[in-house]
Amino acid sequence: MKKYSLHSLLILFFSFCTLSCSNEWKEYQNAASDYQIIPKPLSLETSQGRFLVDEKTIIVGDVSLTNEINYVSDMLQVGSRFTVSTSNDSANEKKKNSITLLLDESLPSDESYKLEVTFDNVVISGKTPAGIFYGIQSLRQLLPATVESESTNKVPLTIPAVLIEDQPTYVYRGMHLDVGRHFFPVDFIKKYIDLIAMHKMNTFHWHLTEDQGWRIEIKKYPKLTEIGSQRKETILEKNFNPYIGDGKPYGGFYTQEEVKEIVAYATSRHITVIPEIELPGHSLAAIASYPELGNTGQTHEVGTRWGVYDQIYAPKEDTFAFLEDVLTEVIALFPSKLIHIGGDEAPKKEWKESNYAQELIKREGLKDEHELQSYFIKRIEKFLNSKGRDIIGWDEILEGGLAPNATVMSWRGIQGGIDAARMQHNVIMTPGSHCYFDHYQVDKEAQSEEPLAIGGYTSVEKVYSYQPTPEELSPDLQKYILGAQGNVWTEYILDGGHVEYMVLPRMTALSEVLWTSPASKNWDDFKVRLQHFKKRYDVMELNYAPHVFVQTHN
Repeated sequence: MKKYSLHSLLILFFSFCTLSCSNEWKEYQNAASDYQIIPKPLSLETSQGRFLVDEKTIIVGDVSLTNEINYVSDMLQVGSRFTVSTSNDSANEKKKNSITLLLDESLPSDESYKLEVTFDNVVISGKTPAGIFYGIQSLRQLLPATVESESTNKVPLTIPAVLIEDQPTYVYRGMHLDVGRHFFPVDFIKKYIDLIAMHKMNTFHWHLTEDQGWRIEIKKYPKLTEIGSQRKETILEKNFNPYIGDGKPYGGFYTQEEVKEIVAYATSRHITVIPEIELPGHSLAAIASYPELGNTGQTHEVGTRWGVYDQIYAPKEDTFAFLEDVLTEVIALFPSKLIHIGGDEAPKKEWKESNYAQELIKREGLKDEHELQSYFIKRIEKFLNSKGRDIIGWDEILEGGLAPNATVMSWRGIQGGIDAARMQHNVIMTPGSHCYFDHYQVDKEAQSEEPLAIGGYTSVEKVYSYQPTPEELSPDLQKYILGAQGNVWTEYILDGGHVEYMVLPRMTALSEVLWTSPASKNWDDFKVRLQHFKKRYDVMELNYAPHVFVQTHN
């Protein structure tokens, strides 16, 4: 009889354990609960077995995919507490125990991806790096929720076998954040961008200027931040009449270096940042900084209450020179093709009372102050076009004649979007009825128990029910509806935790509206998957609204 040393027996024992463990994952029978992805993929085929991420796993991809490779490596390191190796050597592609990222020109669209998971390896293919990034987000949801935090107890990192082929319905999938009413630090802006990325959204609309605060450094005009970024106080809750202020100075702005940092961070997550510089209205903070930009020559303070102010930029050559200077610095910071110029809620009182404005209307052969606003916006558009950029504005820019290359953001219902599409202009739908996340999430009877909000009632289910493409549009015009976005106005949202409460899980619902085919959407099915997505909220310690989860349990 052959004798074995203790050392040999130990080797045999551990080899057997490894083989046994290996076979366990190879033959593992996955459950439906292992595949709860949001937004729902176009095609998902389940299979037997699981891919185990361990110390020998290697992430492989072309050097052009270094950003995506590092993203996967960082994600797995958080989830496993060990470093996962990376390689740009194609000889390692699709090898055993590898996660391979591949560019594949044969895929149907720039944002489409294919995710193949077997017991042996993982392959994420995309026509572009963006497509691969979205495949990574699906991979992330197939992993345990514990991958989202270093502090949670770890379980073996395994991924259920699957074949996913997927692409989005809409090319514009966005979230907005108003930092004019309340200011949010750089770290939170990055966290917000990470949420956008997790939901396979691709645009961050950054509302940077307002009556109540100018939030971006413009080197040629330092008073915009010295004066315009600060207000002496803020209205206390909804005490408009009589007005009551809180007596606390408030301010903040982003330096150009911080803006560059945020734009780079978003770019690494395939998110376009669209800056908004409001004009001709919502401009009180700028006029308070430089009174010569106004129509009356009077000095003003930065706004302390919410609502619409009468102050509006004077349509003078000096004003256009100022705005061109500002926009020159803005476009140097933001690579986005679109620059948002606002155009909403622009009162015409000062223009009606201004001799200069009235003379300009006559001289240019304009019909009225609405056509003067159109003239104003067309001047800005012409300048931005000369710099290789296009404008996007709220649907008021339709009034008085639409600037030729403008994209319209329809917020006062859907009619502005319908009208713009019929004029063959690109449209982003963001109606207050479904896409305003500053509204309450419960009906009137329960609102007293909620954090203070501007009003309204927009539930998660209502967001999920939204169909961005209006039925009124003929098929040949539907192509002009590029997508939609959720808007977060911050009059009553003071900090990042409150932003999270207002956007989650409504943002999660909107992500499926924009990505998933309408034919594949199902509210009851979404609610089940949302219960699994909630586990990520919990591990990430996000401050989400609980209502839809309570209803689900009932």
